[in-house]
Amino acid sequence: MKNLPKSISFIIPIYNEENKLKKLLREILKFKKKYKNIKSEFILVNDGSKDNTGNMLKNLFNKQKFIKILNLKKNYGKGYALKKGVFIANNELIITIDADLSVKFNQIFIWQNNYNISGGNEVYFASRNHKLSKVKFKVYRKLIGLILSVFIYLLVDKKLRDTQCGFKLYSYKIGKKIFKKLNIKGFSHDIEIIFLLKKMKVKILELPINWTHKSGSKVNLFIEPIYFILIIIFLKFKYSLI
Repeated sequence: MKNLPKSISFIIPIYNEENKLKKLLREILKFKKKYKNIKSEFILVNDGSKDNTGNMLKNLFNKQKFIKILNLKKNYGKGYALKKGVFIANNELIITIDADLSVKFNQIFIWQNNYNISGGNEVYFASRNHKLSKVKFKVYRKLIGLILSVFIYLLVDKKLRDTQCGFKLYSYKIGKKIFKKLNIKGFSHDIEIIFLLKKMKVKILELPINWTHKSGSKVNLFIEPIYFILIIIFLKFKYSLI
């Protein structure tokens, strides 16, 4: 395997995930054991969970020195949780990844082995719509994704095929800059990230992934898409004035 990074920070937003935490810990430990020569840290941001997530994080994860836990007092939203996590990241590469692990931690090494990941003035988005991606979708999620992609095509970027996949890779420098300026707190934060990257003239590259649908999404599939579209319109207007 070539071009292995020297160090990685994984940022994992968590909200009411008590049923997924034991598996998450197993996968983290498996990753650390397999890639022990790579410096890695896992930053788990508890976004004001109302179930037993907080206690489980304390009891299961606190013994691991390479795991950092942030407990937010209330539920702010995925974008805000990621922002807080990125603030304390210390490593060469910053990767955002969802707690359900619909994309695995080792996806970074598949990318490194097949693509020229420079870590320079570029950001890498996992794309479920890439022709080389291996994806297991639920039909209704695919339909909603197609509807939202139309608005992204018309108002955000005609080249991007998937903006909402949680697996994204930033260099330390770019990740810190982008999330410092991020204002959108909810799941549509990805759209503001795109506008911020465009403003900074940072290139976005979409790469293929292995992605499997996991049940238990916290996104309201009826209300959130409407809010998402309104946010796109708001951000398009906002950044056209800057």
